[in-house]
Amino acid sequence: MGRIKAGRLQEMAAQTKWIYGYAKRYWLAMIFYTALGLVGTVISLGASLVSRDLVNIITGHETGEVIKTFTMMIGLNIGTTVMNQISGYASSLISMRVDAEIKADIFEKILVTDWESLTAYHTGDLLTRWSSDASNISGGVLNFIPNMIIYIFRFISAFVVVICNDASFAVFAFLSMPVSLILSKTLMNRMVNNNKRSAEMGARMSGFNQEAFSNIQTIKAFDLISLYIGRLKQLQKEYISMRLEFQRMSMGTSLLMTTVALAVSYAAYGWGIYRVWSGAIDYGTMTLFLGLSSTLTNTLHNLTSLVPTAISLTTSAGRLMDIVEMPREDYSKDDEVIAFRERNRERGISLKIEDAAYAYHNGTRVFERASMEAHPHEIVALVGPSGEGKTTMLRLLLSLIPLKGGSSFVYGSAEDSVAMSPSTRKLFSYVPQGNTMFSGTIAQNMRNVKPDATDEEIIEVLKLACAWEFVEKLPDKINSKVGERGGGFSEGQAQRLSIARSLIRRSPILLMDEATSALDVATERRVLKNIMKDSYPRTVIVTTHRPTVLNICTRVYAIRQGECVVLGQEEIEQMTRDF
Repeated sequence: MGRIKAGRLQEMAAQTKWIYGYAKRYWLAMIFYTALGLVGTVISLGASLVSRDLVNIITGHETGEVIKTFTMMIGLNIGTTVMNQISGYASSLISMRVDAEIKADIFEKILVTDWESLTAYHTGDLLTRWSSDASNISGGVLNFIPNMIIYIFRFISAFVVVICNDASFAVFAFLSMPVSLILSKTLMNRMVNNNKRSAEMGARMSGFNQEAFSNIQTIKAFDLISLYIGRLKQLQKEYISMRLEFQRMSMGTSLLMTTVALAVSYAAYGWGIYRVWSGAIDYGTMTLFLGLSSTLTNTLHNLTSLVPTAISLTTSAGRLMDIVEMPREDYSKDDEVIAFRERNRERGISLKIEDAAYAYHNGTRVFERASMEAHPHEIVALVGPSGEGKTTMLRLLLSLIPLKGGSSFVYGSAEDSVAMSPSTRKLFSYVPQGNTMFSGTIAQNMRNVKPDATDEEIIEVLKLACAWEFVEKLPDKINSKVGERGGGFSEGQAQRLSIARSLIRRSPILLMDEATSALDVATERRVLKNIMKDSYPRTVIVTTHRPTVLNICTRVYAIRQGECVVLGQEEIEQMTRDF
């Protein structure tokens, strides 16, 4: 009643329903796995019955049946072994496929989840939820229901065999049940808490490792090696302490259950000996009972162990539901945007934001009534102090974050326009701040955004981005390796490669967020002039702290007090002189 009032059972029911959404996809695999388990159980029971007959034949000196029965027992035992191996292989095969499919599905859902909502989670936490929790779900989807059916069938079939031979032995199968139920009730809340704590600690460890390895250069530069080693050791200490606490609880539970199991087994032995001495049963039946009493006891324990398994599954489901049930991005306008682009391929595409309003989750307002526009063959600049909203404006254009007021749209003519949404990202290329090259080769990075790009096209955009001048000197040229986050190249070189990657996509709108900050002024101007000399009708928007290139821009907006203000030529020149 306490758990019902606390909403725990309702929560578990919702999580179970969510898991069922995956489980129903794999009902054929579950039926196959269950069938293998049931067949294995039948063969195992058959082996027990033949073993009983063999003992009776030997003790009764019925030599004529020994070879036949012994052969049957060997055959059934081999059959049991083969079925176990087949079942294990099938389980591994199906489990790996289910795991891959579920992870791919959840990965896709995470990628289309609202970007602003995702930023509330550390990447290490997201990685742990996607890898560990998804694997837990995939294992449970395949095993939980089939194992429950198999265990129940195994218990009932063994119980029926015992009843048919000597009902008094059936009592021993239930001797440990009260202890199992009491432990299950007592440990349930602890299991829930332990699973949550373990998942949270795993996320902390993963996040720490991911962040540390990604920022080794910064750690070295600030001489933070001892600090981070100390933090790692502290995390490890907390992890070990938590695991030891879990282990102590597990040891206590295991010790109690083992003691109960031994007591039940020895009681069964004593009862079996008494029944044989009294002449109520023969030696073969006693051997059968002793084997089946162990089967019954172990099966009950297995059924009881499904409780913590269920708790673990629902805990993992809850952690994944937190992510995948966040608001999704709307890609329903994809076909409309594709048709819009085709209609305006020759003339190019303009964009416009009117009276835009936006505030962060913490209430900080960035824009009140911001308006701006940009057209093909223009370079439009956004300037302003750091933190005033330049990057936020680009995120609004990419629909990574939603407007809180106003409107934004792209258009080819006054009569042909489309409201900005996640679907309109197809019209954009983007060069973000920082080094965003992927590991692989230069050519692979280019083909990430245009899979069918030829070598000639790659070289062409490298020239436009002033990158070919250093790429052509590399031994492998465009097939040269790029390390993680552009490793092996300077910041300026990596920026030019990122610009080339954005150009090869041939998108009608190009956004460049401080994309030339690591370039010298002369190279920066060359890159921008090359982009504008290109005959492709491209609309370019750049954010910059440096006013040195503003005099080649068509229009310059300064972000001030939540608005976009067009700067005059005198103000631009003054900014250039003051720089």
